[in-house]
Amino acid sequence: MAAKLVAWSLRNRFLVVVLWLLLVAAGVQHMVRLPIDAVPDVTNVQVQVLTKAPALAPLEVERLISFPVESAMAGLPDIEEIRSVSKFGLSAVTVVFEEGTDIYRARQLVQERLTEVREAIPEGYGSPELGPIATGLGEIYQFEVR
Repeated sequence: MAAKLVAWSLRNRFLVVVLWLLLVAAGVQHMVRLPIDAVPDVTNVQVQVLTKAPALAPLEVERLISFPVESAMAGLPDIEEIRSVSKFGLSAVTVVFEEGTDIYRARQLVQERLTEVREAIPEGYGSPELGPIATGLGEIYQFEVR
């Protein structure tokens, strides 16, 4: 098989060179149009819901805040996963959408569900709010200014 391919290539040198030049030209064309970024964002679309609940233990934060927020977000379209962290006085629920979802559409969907969730959380235990637009890379450091 290989011997036949080599023999054909030797007989049709001009065609082989033309095909090779076409492949090189296509490669150069794609290389020129390739977007280059120093630190490309390879994370998925994430919307974070933050709720401050002073004086609540992590178990209470999970039961009274994180669980209702997660339950309300579970029915949204194009969701890949929902994860949460419940700490002393803080609930952070991250809703991860499928690749290609518009971040503003995702935030709008989450915001619409938050109006329902606010009614389910007992008064005095905080109000869930959307976090800032950020990616997984952008949340390496989180500062609070007082």
